[in-house]
Amino acid sequence: MISNKTKQYLTLIIKLVIVFGAFYFIYDKLAHDDKLSWKQFSGILQHKFTISWILFMLCFSVLNRFLEILKWKNLVLVIEKISLYTATKQVLAGVTAGLFTPNGIGEYAGKALYFPKKETKRVLFLNLICNGIQMVLTIVFGLIGLLYLGYTMYFFILIGIGLLVLTFLFLTKNANIKGYSIALFLEKIAEIPKKIHQKNILLAIARYLTFSHQYYFLFLLFGVEIDYFTLMATITAVYFIASSLPSFQFLDFVVKGGVAIWFFEKLNIDEYIVLFISTFMWLLNVVLPVLIGSYFVLIYKTQDIATKKPSH
Repeated sequence: MISNKTKQYLTLIIKLVIVFGAFYFIYDKLAHDDKLSWKQFSGILQHKFTISWILFMLCFSVLNRFLEILKWKNLVLVIEKISLYTATKQVLAGVTAGLFTPNGIGEYAGKALYFPKKETKRVLFLNLICNGIQMVLTIVFGLIGLLYLGYTMYFFILIGIGLLVLTFLFLTKNANIKGYSIALFLEKIAEIPKKIHQKNILLAIARYLTFSHQYYFLFLLFGVEIDYFTLMATITAVYFIASSLPSFQFLDFVVKGGVAIWFFEKLNIDEYIVLFISTFMWLLNVVLPVLIGSYFVLIYKTQDIATKKPSH
């Protein structure tokens, strides 16, 4: 058995690795990305961004993360009722832990740390549901965007791939791998009350509309004059393709920026505008939550779990 003193030291080391790792990856990407000219970027900020515009953009970022916190608070009702502060702490600490892991997988472990060990599987499952609905919406809106933009061939190819995947999953739904199967997964989803599912979907839609329109308003700020539906369709397509690619959260703006440049150049939008907007979105929606989440990681205490009342 590991002594409490050893556990405390190990916890401290893990916390420091997560926080310093997050800060290092942010610094490395901001300081050494050849595509970014920070002198030019600061000049754009000074000339384009007024205090009111920055506050306007911050409101979108706060609302984006707040809706994610409400989603998590709603889903965790399956285990126990938690306060808004507790949900905030868990979500932001999870974002920080997921920063330098593939596709933010560290977020799952970050949230699970706040619950008793016996609830780990349920927490991981709920986090999958939380992120899964967001991915489903990204796919749906993205496909609509591709169709609207005239990428008909790509639309039908993706629809065909999707149908093949669904057919394969249906045919293998009872296949048992180490006690897990798709049929069991669907049963677990069905066990969650409909009200929780409905609220989760509504919050996910609101969140998608929030960050996609933040992207839209940034293009308006840079003087891009393209009709609303074409611009929004391109944004949804960018999110869909970028989200389908394996990546790390700290590389988020590089991946989305690269995909965005490919799509937006078709609309004759300058590459530097697309890159700066992607960078600004990353700073507001990833870096800022990570900075706040680092505080929650540092104040995390294992005894908070040990002394917690068992859930019913």
